[in-house]
Amino acid sequence: MSLHACGTLMQPNTQPPYGSPMTYEQAMGRVAYLESVLASQGKTIIELRRREIPLPNSGYDWISNLQYKVKNLGDRLATFESGEIYLKMKSDFRSQLAAKDREIRKLGNDLAKANTAHVTMREHWMQVFEDLEKEHAKELAEKERELKKREERALNAERRLDEAKDKMLEQRRELYSVQTQLEEEKGKNLKLTAQVNRDYENSSLTSAMSLKRKKITNNRERSGKEPGAQIGHKHHPRKMHIPTEVINIPVPEKYKDPAVYELTGKIIEKQLVEVQLNVIVKHYSTPELRNRRTGVRVSAEFPGGLVNDVTYGGSVKSLALLLVNHCNVSVEKVSDIICDLTGGELNLSAGFINKLAKEFSSKTEAERKEAYSDLMVSPVMNVDCTTAKVNGENKNVLVCATPLVALYFAREHKGHQCIIGSPIEDYMYTLVHDHDTTFYKYGRLHQECLEHILRYLKDSTLNEKHLNWNILMRNLIREMIHFRKHLDPEDGRNPDKIAPERVSEYEARYDEILELARVEYEFEPPSEYYMDGFNLYKRMAKYKSSHLLFLHDRRVPYTNSLAERLLRVYKRKQHQVMSFRSFEGLEVLCDTLGVLATLRAQGKNLFTSVAEMFDRPKKRSTKEAA
Repeated sequence: MSLHACGTLMQPNTQPPYGSPMTYEQAMGRVAYLESVLASQGKTIIELRRREIPLPNSGYDWISNLQYKVKNLGDRLATFESGEIYLKMKSDFRSQLAAKDREIRKLGNDLAKANTAHVTMREHWMQVFEDLEKEHAKELAEKERELKKREERALNAERRLDEAKDKMLEQRRELYSVQTQLEEEKGKNLKLTAQVNRDYENSSLTSAMSLKRKKITNNRERSGKEPGAQIGHKHHPRKMHIPTEVINIPVPEKYKDPAVYELTGKIIEKQLVEVQLNVIVKHYSTPELRNRRTGVRVSAEFPGGLVNDVTYGGSVKSLALLLVNHCNVSVEKVSDIICDLTGGELNLSAGFINKLAKEFSSKTEAERKEAYSDLMVSPVMNVDCTTAKVNGENKNVLVCATPLVALYFAREHKGHQCIIGSPIEDYMYTLVHDHDTTFYKYGRLHQECLEHILRYLKDSTLNEKHLNWNILMRNLIREMIHFRKHLDPEDGRNPDKIAPERVSEYEARYDEILELARVEYEFEPPSEYYMDGFNLYKRMAKYKSSHLLFLHDRRVPYTNSLAERLLRVYKRKQHQVMSFRSFEGLEVLCDTLGVLATLRAQGKNLFTSVAEMFDRPKKRSTKEAA
């Protein structure tokens, strides 16, 4: 690189032209710059000389030029330091400043005029804008008023619409609530009506428990005849008894004139029957002997059972037992009645009468075992269960019966524990019951009581009048029972063998009616307050064979009336005593009622049969031995 090129590159780009006015600060900067350049170039020259590199002519010219410039700048710096140039520059600056001030004042005047014109123009335009704005504001205000009116109308309309919707929603909710309450009240009313209207004709309630007993109306037309025997009808006199005393009434004196009256040869007879209770007392006596050596006293043996000084025989015990347990007379009244009948000869104590059932139970164990065996081999057995009260607690009484044999069983609990120890536990034939599902675990075949079904169907017809299946099913069951009743008693075949087509028709109609019930309940579901009809439909569909078994076996009855009548005997006793004091008392009562029911079913004389059983020698029963 040449020395000239290096100096050129190091010069600043903003150097003012030579001879132009320069400020003191600019001059000082310029001098400092040149001194630095000279120093730098001096170092470069010294370096070149050290290396013995000769300078070109242009280099000497350039250095000379720089030296002149430095001298010039030094002179100028001296003038700055002396203040002459500064004074000159100050006067030049003042003259330039005055010129600039004049120019500024001129421009200020021009600007003021322009501002005045601009302000005037702006005021004019502002006036125009204000006028336009006022007109626009007036139009806008008018539009806003109109818009506000319309908004108010729209808001009022929306408010009224919302109020109408809220009112409608509230009314709908109120209507829904009222309809719901109405449906609930209808359901409750239906349930209460069904409960109030239930009696012995449409439920399992007995006629004695019915609050509204119907008066049986006489629909026969009046004939105008007097009550009693009618002329021309056969006379049905009472049975004549063997007389114990004959009394002949002589002919009155007014009829003895033979010229007026004569004998016809006919004897008119009439009897007066009285009842008299005689006390038969057998007095036994024997001399007492004493052994001279031992002093032991001996006597002849008395007949069996004579232990106390006075012993009541079987007839007395039989009468008292039947009055208490068969006729349901209280113990005190039994004692009073026997005392009055015997003219005060017999005054039985309450303790003696209360112990009769336990004594009878111990002496009739053989009869109960025989009845148990008969029940086990019978082809059909009626069973039923009811509640009992012992010291205020609920117990149970189970009855098992056939037309000739009956047994009662006292049980602590219901269900399967009630069955244990009874003939039902090991029974292998047909059971007739009232749809107690516990009984379905025992026996081989089952027949439900159709009398209960008819009552439940009648209850359904009274409370579900919009349905038809209950009426049709009730008519069908009554028709089937009528068919079964009027079978030829001489024909020992089963109904499905006597009239198989008719039995098949009954079963087909049974299925059709149940299908109709399904359709009707699907179309209109049952009320939650009255589900009896729907439950009956499901029950009859599930246990169809247990409702129609009587059409296939002639030995099977279509009702469970036998067991229900026997339980009603116990229920009457329960109402009389209200509550038993001990479970043992309930057990001996059940033993007694079973034996009495069996004797009555077999046509035996209760009084004499019970008296004979009491006269037996006492044996230890199985319970006493245990």
